[in-house]
Formats: sequence, C-alpha cells, structure tokens
Amino acid sequence: MASLCEVCGKGELSGNNVSHSHLKTKRSWKPNIQRVRAVVEGEIKRVNVCTRCLRTGKVERAL
Repeated sequence: MASLCEVCGKGELSGNNVSHSHLKTKRSWKPNIQRVRAVVEGEIKRVNVCTRCLRTGKVERAL
C-alpha cells in the first residue's frame, strides 16, 4: 500500500538518524494511512486516507 493520503497528499518524509557520535544514517517517517470506505462524489469507494483527514472530517465514512 502506498504511504500517500489521497485527500491531502501527505506522504513519506526522509531524513537522518543522528547517533551520539554524530554519525548519520538514512531514515524515513511514514504517515498513518488507513484504507477506509468513504463516500466520494456520491459513491462508496475504498480510499487511502491519513488519520488527520479522518479526524478533521475531510472524509465522510461509509458505514
């Protein structure tokens, strides 16, 4: 599953792990993506949505 929100476009970020001796290795931060049934343009579809969009009500869930 792609770590990309279909509503806001939030995706994976990259950066560095920095150790005590200041050595750097690559790491990534992934958004909390949930696959939910939602009402999109009057139809029920499965969409990948971040939990922030679910919480703020940008997506109407189909129950």
